[in-house]
Amino acid sequence: MPAKIISTGGDADPVEADEGLTGGESLTEAEVRACDVPAELHGWRVDKALATLIPEFSRSYLQQLLAEGEVQLRGSPLRKSAIKVSAGDRLEVVLRPTPQAMAFVAQPMALQVVYEDAHLLVIDKPVGLVVHPAAGHWSGTLLNGLLAHHAAAAQLPRAGIVHRLDKDTSGLMLVGKSRQAMEALVRAIAAREVQRSYVALGQGGWRGSDEVQVDQAVGRDPVNRLRMAVLRGDATGAKPARTTVLRLDGHDQATLVMCRLHTGRTHQIRVHMAWLGHPLVGDVLYGGRPQWGLSRQALHATRLCLAHPVTGEPLAFETPLPDDLAQAVQASGLHYNGLPPA
Repeated sequence: MPAKIISTGGDADPVEADEGLTGGESLTEAEVRACDVPAELHGWRVDKALATLIPEFSRSYLQQLLAEGEVQLRGSPLRKSAIKVSAGDRLEVVLRPTPQAMAFVAQPMALQVVYEDAHLLVIDKPVGLVVHPAAGHWSGTLLNGLLAHHAAAAQLPRAGIVHRLDKDTSGLMLVGKSRQAMEALVRAIAAREVQRSYVALGQGGWRGSDEVQVDQAVGRDPVNRLRMAVLRGDATGAKPARTTVLRLDGHDQATLVMCRLHTGRTHQIRVHMAWLGHPLVGDVLYGGRPQWGLSRQALHATRLCLAHPVTGEPLAFETPLPDDLAQAVQASGLHYNGLPPA
């Protein structure tokens, strides 16, 4: 069956997030949450059991509470995550309004929804929107918006987010709305059954063939821990990474490419493009420079192709370049007429 092609068009109106709070609204004050360990969790580590019993919070946050003595087992404080629980045990957790806890407050926001049904949500993420709460960005994230968008998000790990885009990368993202869909999406991404294609504007004139397969491991830069780097495959922390890069247009100063991910390492396209000698325009972390009015990395997630995680229906989603990137491409003298057929 042919894939259903869904495009946002050039001027799609954003969908307003639902009003009201779902999950986390009680954290304006300290809350004591009591849980009885069910039989199916007998013998589990206490941190893993807590993550299952209180799914609206991350396991790392619950481990932090354990370390701070905010978890009691059978009336006695715990500080070790590895302690095993037994069926019938009573766990009590003090949930305090720390920045990490407040990261899980629902915050209504306008989400540009490309597709939505009972199991799957596809959004077009704007530049500047942080996906997951983290230091310096405990609120106003996509996760906060998803908690406000639909009630079931509070019961899903990471509110259903199965992959991420950098703050200053725009474009399409998949979100599971049910546990069944989320687990299927995670499996599909791991099995490389989700096709993810990006448009990127790189600096410098293209060299070599129009299509290049970059198969270079990526890991933490041993010199600058704030960035990633291409590493030898046997280096500590190196993870296999493969990107197909296809030249779309170019001249001596810039090259417009399509990048197709086969793996999903942190900053993979940015690192591979820099390794090729074409750091992205605006990507100062990897050797690019602001140019043609663009001061963020020139990268946009343009196309997603996958089987629906529940029905199996073939789906394809495309979105146009955001205004800032489209204007930079035009100012550079290059032309973008869409991606080649999937």
